[in-house]
Amino acid sequence: MTASSSLVLFLFAIIPFVASHGFVKEVTIDGTSYQGNLPGGTTSPSIIRQISTIGPVQPATNPSINCGMNATLASLVASANPGSQLQIHWVGSSDGTSNWPHETGPIMAYMAECVNTTCDKYDSTNAEWFKINELGMDGSIWYQTLISQGAWANLTLPSNIAPGNYLLRHELISLQNAGSIGGAEFYPSCTQLKIGGSQNGVAPSDDLCTFPGGYNETAPGIYDPDVYNPGSTYVFPGPPVATLVAPGTSSPAPNSTSTPTQAPNPTSTSGGTTGGTSSGGAGSSSGNTGTSSGNSASCQLQPSNNLNLRRRHLSKFKRHLF
Repeated sequence: MTASSSLVLFLFAIIPFVASHGFVKEVTIDGTSYQGNLPGGTTSPSIIRQISTIGPVQPATNPSINCGMNATLASLVASANPGSQLQIHWVGSSDGTSNWPHETGPIMAYMAECVNTTCDKYDSTNAEWFKINELGMDGSIWYQTLISQGAWANLTLPSNIAPGNYLLRHELISLQNAGSIGGAEFYPSCTQLKIGGSQNGVAPSDDLCTFPGGYNETAPGIYDPDVYNPGSTYVFPGPPVATLVAPGTSSPAPNSTSTPTQAPNPTSTSGGTTGGTSSGGAGSSSGNTGTSSGNSASCQLQPSNNLNLRRRHLSKFKRHLF
């Protein structure tokens, strides 16, 4: 076998890996599990807005960048509270049986109020988002690597957030091709919440952004020619973490309550409650512009047992081969 034919076989072997993408299969809130729907599949009651495909949203101006490709309204809304603990399960392949396939890029979380309605009826193209967390690297390893090895993403809702109806936008950005403008891949997912309590925290207008509008293809953190340079410092795209989360601070390091742990064991399962009607509609895109910093809303990952934190290098092989 010649060297060139060996290379061709290797490239065909890695194509399923690099071409497969994924979605949010499940969310747990304070121990209660909520299942999502397969992209483009049969729709069952859920709190997670269903997308049409496992592929990425591109470019950054795509109207689907707010909640995922052709996202549709979910029929249910989950109850939560200030400080609620969420676990978010990202998976790969169209049937959700594989691990998340990408390793390189940030994990971010945004929220938006569903104004004057419940979130099962809210058109997310009207949403104004504020960032509640951003997570990049631990030393030389992206936290997204842990998701690719079976981890769940942990997220704590802001402890001072006012009661109301909110969309939670959880997002992975894959940067394996971000050395070229337009190469970043966006994977947002929206979960519908009704938050109780008696707090009064509201994000100021300066902290809000829209999607599309919050990102552009040439912004640092989206176009990143140094993504594989060990000496470079990653700059998160979009606004900083909202001052609602941690007034007067800059974006903090992950705190001890969100360090990686094993996958959750939900205490119960639930379909959530109807906010008024059921399924339907488009949950495509929108947001605004803003700033941020963070503390009480923390996001990290839960690796599976015996997790090997060694960073895989398939993306680097791909970069060298082409």
